[in-house]
Amino acid sequence: MVIAVRVKPGASRDRVGGRYDGPLGPALVVAVTAPAVDGRATEAVRRSVARALGVRPSAVALRSGAASRDKLFEVDDASPELAHRFRELRDSPP
Repeated sequence: MVIAVRVKPGASRDRVGGRYDGPLGPALVVAVTAPAVDGRATEAVRRSVARALGVRPSAVALRSGAASRDKLFEVDDASPELAHRFRELRDSPP
């Protein structure tokens, strides 16, 4: 399963939820406290997405967007429950 994510680095707290209609389509908004330096924010987002979806961090891999706020992640789980959980998170109010 491939999911689109909009990253907000340098936030006051980590948070997963909300929708951003961007260049990759409807994306899940993920705010992380990590700065956008040396891939730290991307790694924090990868771990936050895994935790929010209830999968192992190793099951989530960056597919594209290493230097962008708009990223695509691939999740090694195509279960209907995972897709439903993703839509719930994405469509929840920010």
